[in-house]
Amino acid sequence: MTQTPHGYQENGEDLRSYDRPSMTVDLALLTVRSGALHALLTRRDSRPFEGHWALPGGFVRIDESLGAAARRVLRDKAHLAEAFIEQLYTFGAVGRDPRGRVVTVAYYALVDEEQLAAARQASDSLVLGEIVVPWPGEAGGPVQLHSDEGAVLPLAFDHADILGMAVKRLRGKLDYSPVGFELLPKRFTLRQLQEVHEAILGTKLNKPAFRRRMLDKGVLHATGARETGATYRPAELYRFIERSAATPMEKEG
Repeated sequence: MTQTPHGYQENGEDLRSYDRPSMTVDLALLTVRSGALHALLTRRDSRPFEGHWALPGGFVRIDESLGAAARRVLRDKAHLAEAFIEQLYTFGAVGRDPRGRVVTVAYYALVDEEQLAAARQASDSLVLGEIVVPWPGEAGGPVQLHSDEGAVLPLAFDHADILGMAVKRLRGKLDYSPVGFELLPKRFTLRQLQEVHEAILGTKLNKPAFRRRMLDKGVLHATGARETGATYRPAELYRFIERSAATPMEKEG
């Protein structure tokens, strides 16, 4: 590609003669709350989809990379300074945005409930919706979001598909990657670890078998401390030997 006084050219053609789709990033920010997988949502106050719920997102600026745009959305829309975040998928169906030709690069981010609760205090426009998955295993497809009262939260654009892809990705990575630990505090009980796995998989697990499998992997370190505030016998606290499931934030250009 070469640059001329009239713009960039490829194979002798001026790129200005081609249509230019807009580019956005959307962030599927997930946490486990009350034993279920939840996503952070914001209510749209303008068209299209006014009054619907949407994932935090924004248009990519002409002078920023995709990773920089995702970090900006994480900071400005989700009010989080950092989180485990990974590129998920590109959604580019024609007509996915009524405003015009818009392609979005979706990311998913994982935080523990306490971290996200602190971030939500920064904005009263953010809510947590419980993810209800209508398909088994890694079949994939759109999901529903429910309020605390059980009402269906209408989602804007193709955000039900984005969240479905995020759940499918998590389920696929859970067994061979430490991604589930990103949804836990630094010190956690085996009960909390099992709740995270059950929330992601959408099924109950055998307690003795699960604990034996986790301990046999050699990725847990017993801290010697016990949980506080429990009404029953306090459980021992563990920590993950390596905290990161992958690169915390994609670094680009």
